[in-house]
Amino acid sequence: MTEPQETIAAEPGLALTGERTVPGIPEENYWFRRHEVAYEHIADRCAGRDVLEAGSGEGYGAAMLAAVARSVTCVDYDQSAVDHTRRTYPDLVVHRANLIDLPLPDSSVDVVVNFQVIEHLWDQARFIDECRRVLRPGGELFISTPNRITFSPGRDTPLNPFHTRELDPAELTELLVAGGFAVSTMLGLHHAARLTRLDVKWGGSIIDAQIGRALAGEPWPDDLAADVAAITTDDFTIRPDDDTALDACLDLLAIATRP
Repeated sequence: MTEPQETIAAEPGLALTGERTVPGIPEENYWFRRHEVAYEHIADRCAGRDVLEAGSGEGYGAAMLAAVARSVTCVDYDQSAVDHTRRTYPDLVVHRANLIDLPLPDSSVDVVVNFQVIEHLWDQARFIDECRRVLRPGGELFISTPNRITFSPGRDTPLNPFHTRELDPAELTELLVAGGFAVSTMLGLHHAARLTRLDVKWGGSIIDAQIGRALAGEPWPDDLAADVAAITTDDFTIRPDDDTALDACLDLLAIATRP
């Protein structure tokens, strides 16, 4: 999820801890848009289908999908997130439960969405087993996660203290296949043209420009704050890549099918 930073109160009442991203905070806008674009990318594939978001966080993504899906059910372990989602998005069905013990019957949904969550889980294989159990035959599992190669380069342990195990493209594919899924597509999220120019402007990485100042407790220059606040989902691109380009992506987006 988002990088470690100072805790900021998110409206209405959900704390921004560094473990999740939330809408409506200018300083958080880069991470929020980076996550939001994945929901936009899969929305058409959720149209008219029964969807489970496993690890729904603030709830904004489930609310986006609910505009097109037949039904959306949310599951999250954090009680404050569950309470917030119920208040903010009252049309959503929200359960508090552990993701390795989903409170849904076998073969009860067409789609499982798990965005920027699997890297937080201790038992990733058991979670994949649960996704397979609740999906109907032919159902799809969508997983997005930071690419270990670019998110924690050169490390076996994650830089983000909220992450337990990060995955590279081959590791994510192996996890899904071992769990009985067929991986139909592995996509990569990259900066599009404007963010690429902003990377150059901010010394090679607008991400590092934000994180470095946050960790040092330094205020942001006005132009950095303005650049971050102006980011939209159009500033990212999600595309199928060959293996070399996929290794260089920022986030992975896997689309897998239950046989």
